[in-house]
Amino acid sequence: MLNQPFHFTPFLKSVIWGGERIAPFKGIRTDQTQIGESWEISAVPGHVSVVDHGPCEGMTLTELIEKYGPELMGEKNFKEYAPSFPLLIKLIDAKSDLSVQVHPDDDLAHRRHDCPGKTEMWNIIETTPGAKIYAGLKESLTPDEYERRVADNTIMDAIAAHDSAPGDTFFLPAGRIHAIGAGNLLAEIQQTSDITYRIYDYDRRDKDGNPRELHTAEARDAIDYTVHPEYKSSPEGSVLASCKYFDVRRLDVPAGKTLPVEHPRDSFTIIMCVGGEGAVIDTSAMTSFPIMRGKTLLFPATMTSLSAIGPVSLLTIQS
Repeated sequence: MLNQPFHFTPFLKSVIWGGERIAPFKGIRTDQTQIGESWEISAVPGHVSVVDHGPCEGMTLTELIEKYGPELMGEKNFKEYAPSFPLLIKLIDAKSDLSVQVHPDDDLAHRRHDCPGKTEMWNIIETTPGAKIYAGLKESLTPDEYERRVADNTIMDAIAAHDSAPGDTFFLPAGRIHAIGAGNLLAEIQQTSDITYRIYDYDRRDKDGNPRELHTAEARDAIDYTVHPEYKSSPEGSVLASCKYFDVRRLDVPAGKTLPVEHPRDSFTIIMCVGGEGAVIDTSAMTSFPIMRGKTLLFPATMTSLSAIGPVSLLTIQS
């Protein structure tokens, strides 16, 4: 039976809007600059995570699934997703605004791209003064009005802007227009999908001076045009977000305290440390695994009796 977690080599992605906070947040040294994303756990083709130490060092996440199956993923996840993995886990650092985007739902993504859609969530870790998250519509639009506003550069006037602060959570179902504003360092939990329709990009140019590609027509049919009264999530106890794709909880453990890690689903448990330094304990075997800020561990589904020793702030993620 699997009795230890897996840690993977992060994929650090440099982008035009990226900053310089991810490497120090994770405690790693690199000459790479403008790191906008750290893919902590990924099964996206071309960027499948690789175990970086322990008996399974060098194995990919896909190979772990092939070898361990339900022991790793849980019975339900294995039947539904194998040989892939259901979630993509990232850290994102926005030095400048990201493009305005929307993601298709499962039905549209399968019809167009033969892959899952993308529902995701953001949990804010750090912000700089004035940082904002853009999520949802603040006024009603028709598909034709949407295309007109993109064409005349007024689409931002219709998108809801939210001041962001550490601890804030935004749940983003497929179809919701969104963008990460400058100054946010956040954790992103999403379906395993790399399908993004870029709606608006502030007329920015790429490194060769060309306008970045927009997907205006593709996005038209993907957008949910519903206007909601509130887009910032209100946590229910420890639960930050819970949907059919993922359950994400926050666990803040004071110094000298030990608290249990909830295990509500037949699933692996991903634990991402967003603050502090402590340990995760397998209480059934009385083994301890150090964890510190910026570290993400994948605990197999067979490890259901977990607790955490503080001082740490953790996100616990299941599918």
